[in-house]
Amino acid sequence: MDLWYDIETPVGALRIEARQINPDRAGRSWVVFLHEGLGSVALWRDFPQRLCNHLDCRGLVYSRPGYGRSTPRPAHERWTPAFMHDHARWVLPAVLDAAGLDRPPWLFGHSDGGSIALLHAAIHPGAQAGLIVLAPHIFVEACSIESIQKAREDYEHGVLRERLSRFHDDVDSAFYGWNDAWLAPAFAHWSIDAELARIQVPVMAVMGQDDEYGTAAQIEGIAQRLPGTELHILAACGHSPHRDQAERVLELTRAFIECSA
Repeated sequence: MDLWYDIETPVGALRIEARQINPDRAGRSWVVFLHEGLGSVALWRDFPQRLCNHLDCRGLVYSRPGYGRSTPRPAHERWTPAFMHDHARWVLPAVLDAAGLDRPPWLFGHSDGGSIALLHAAIHPGAQAGLIVLAPHIFVEACSIESIQKAREDYEHGVLRERLSRFHDDVDSAFYGWNDAWLAPAFAHWSIDAELARIQVPVMAVMGQDDEYGTAAQIEGIAQRLPGTELHILAACGHSPHRDQAERVLELTRAFIECSA
């Protein structure tokens, strides 16, 4: 079921593109999907539906401001290194309030969305049942910056802009919001390590062995702060485990939630 949420944040009014999955399954758990740095509702493709069917649960997918069909980023606006903190602090809670979920959801985040899930749990204890994070970032690595620079070259001189334009009403809003923020010199010192110890819910972290945007140090760092974290490093898998190893991620997620619930 596609819908819109109109929310108020410290930066003003925003319109959020959203989709609910299996909303008629009253009493079942909720999973909220938080997309990657260039993602949107559409770019998740059919994975949220597959996961919710696999878990017999309800789901909420939405595009962050600047992405998909949500309110675009103003052309003059440059996101600061705190943009993921700001989303976790203000935007995600407003979306959850607008959705009117009847219980704390599981947050399922990919890449930047995984970092936002971690931050939300640290900032808003009790507002989620647990976290499943795929290829999250907790600090900046050289390989991340190198891959993001390559993405910029592909966007400006290759085919990436054309490919992404199918999924975003304002493709420059989506791309440069993310890319400019990550490549800004000030972002080199970005880290959420200090926030991790405040998380009080179960966490499962998954990475691909061939992830070009980060190393296993990202999820190992989570486990250092949260010793109960369940870690999985998947072979033959890049930055998007839910695409490269979808069946494995489905099974891992079901086992984790059944064990943690």
